[in-house]
Amino acid sequence: MISINSLTVSYTKKRKVINDLSLALEGGNIHGIVGLNGAGKTTLLRTLYGLLKPDSGTITLSGNSISKKQIGYLPTENFFYSNITGSEYLNLFRNRAFEIEKWNKLFGLPLEELIDNYSSGMKKKLALLGVLKLDKPVMILDEPFNGLDIETGRILRSVLLQLKKTGKLIIVTSHILETLTNLCDCIHHIENGIIDITIQKPEFEAYEKQLFAKIENQSEKLISDLGISN
Repeated sequence: MISINSLTVSYTKKRKVINDLSLALEGGNIHGIVGLNGAGKTTLLRTLYGLLKPDSGTITLSGNSISKKQIGYLPTENFFYSNITGSEYLNLFRNRAFEIEKWNKLFGLPLEELIDNYSSGMKKKLALLGVLKLDKPVMILDEPFNGLDIETGRILRSVLLQLKKTGKLIIVTSHILETLTNLCDCIHHIENGIIDITIQKPEFEAYEKQLFAKIENQSEKLISDLGISN
C-alpha cells in the first residue's frame, strides 16, 4: 500500500499545486486519478515518482520510504533518443525474463525501424512496452490511453487487469471519466490540489450521472447565451 500523508507541493511560494493531500492506495488494485486541467494530477504523479520534491508530507510504500526502483512510470509525453530502433530502446530496460517478441505480438511494432519514423501512437505503445518490461510492483501511468487506437486501448485494458491480479499497484490518470470507470477499482477525484472524493466501483454509475449533470447544468446558460439555433 502507498500511504500519502499531508503532501504539499508548490512551484512558487504563492501557488500550492498539491495542498495537504492525504490518500491510501491499496495494492492489487487499479486506482484512477481524475480531475480538470490544472487540478494537480500530473504533479501528484511526478511527486510520487520522485521527480518533484514536496514542500512537506510523506509518501511510503508498505511502511517504508518509496523509491524510483519500485516504480514503473509512464509520463504523458515520452522521450526517445534519436537514431535508435525500437529494439535498442527496449534493450535499455533490464529484465531478461521479459520476452519482447511475445509481448510485441500484442502491439505489432516494427522494432527494427528507427523510432524517429514512428507515429505518435506507435511511440506510445513502445513507451508502454518499456514500462511493462520493467515489471515493477508499482505502475504509474499518466494518460496511457492517449494516442492509442481502439484495438490497442482494449488490449492495454486487458493487460492491466491481468497485472493487478499479480498484486501490482496501478495508478492511471485520464481526462475521460469513462476510461477510468471501465478499468479501475476506485477513482479519486482531485480538485484544487486535494482529493475531495473517492468513489468505489459500485458507486461509479451514480457518480458519473451526478458529475455530468452538474457540468451540463453549469454550461447550459453559457451555451444558450451563444445564440446557437437551427
